[in-house]
Amino acid sequence: MIDQSQLQLQGLKRADRTEKPVPELLYLNRETIASLGGDSSWLYTEALVEALSLHARGDYVQPLKPYLRSAGEKGHIADRIIAMPASIGGDFPLSGLKWIGSKHDNPQERSKERASGVIILNDAASHFPIAVLEAGLISSMRTAAVTVVAAKHLARAGFRTIACVGCGLIAHAQLNSLLEQFDHVQEVYLFDQSLPAAERLAGQLQAKFPHVTFSTAVSAEQAVREGELVVTCTVTDTPYIPFEWIRKGAFISNISIMDVHKEVYLQADKVIVDDWDQSNREKKVLNQLVLEGKFSREQLYAELGEIVIGAKPGRQNEDEIIILNPMGMAIEDIACARLIYLLACKEDVGLKLPLY
Repeated sequence: MIDQSQLQLQGLKRADRTEKPVPELLYLNRETIASLGGDSSWLYTEALVEALSLHARGDYVQPLKPYLRSAGEKGHIADRIIAMPASIGGDFPLSGLKWIGSKHDNPQERSKERASGVIILNDAASHFPIAVLEAGLISSMRTAAVTVVAAKHLARAGFRTIACVGCGLIAHAQLNSLLEQFDHVQEVYLFDQSLPAAERLAGQLQAKFPHVTFSTAVSAEQAVREGELVVTCTVTDTPYIPFEWIRKGAFISNISIMDVHKEVYLQADKVIVDDWDQSNREKKVLNQLVLEGKFSREQLYAELGEIVIGAKPGRQNEDEIIILNPMGMAIEDIACARLIYLLACKEDVGLKLPLY
């Protein structure tokens, strides 16, 4: 088991992977990824800082991700398969693709997780595939790490309350990561349309974080009004959070993208995205505002990487209302998968498959 507090990406060199005469593909399943520290926030936070820094400095290639939907299907907004390709630089440059599917009714109809996928990594020099990793765990944990990294710059210092709307797998990853990283949090307010889901999540987290008080809210409004940090973890396609619910000084990590009303973007003190081109598409709320002529790139405060590297300041006073609208970037997944791959090579774990 790797000591996550000691992880240093620059310390894992190419020499940790021995070149073989016959090319090999390393397969890492979810259990192996978890054994390397892939079930805790420390690994992903480090990888996300690296990815966002590369983004801010332009050391990456990231085409717009296509959304694949079945022909003739008029399904839910969360019913799709996404191809997310990217190439990243740094000490160990490589390329990769996250291929991730989602069906909003998987948990209820098929007793499966909503999202599933794989990540393929390719060597930068030869372009040969070198690894395939299960993507469900990585995807949920890297999404949580986005909130963690952003909160360090955008939330009030010493914030004590978190509100979480939606209490599924993504919410568990978000809250587990936040509570691992911020030990000053005292209260968490949970709301889900399914009360048992909220109660189940509260019980799971209470066992690990006994010093925190977990409360199930009777409405999304009650939860949001309490949160100094608000995280949205739903599959809604209809905004439901008006500006009036948001307390002064709150930071909103709008993970599920469609939750806040248009007025929130227009009245917030700072609007931040992970990547403008990725965020301004697919008729999400921000894209709708752009199409209506009510928002533009010039009105955006920053991309998150700019804040991470110090090119722009984050929170500047206690009363600012700040919203982060992260569409999710392929470079984040590839950076996380890269670190896990290097750790696996160093520890000599995973299933090795000859390509031919």
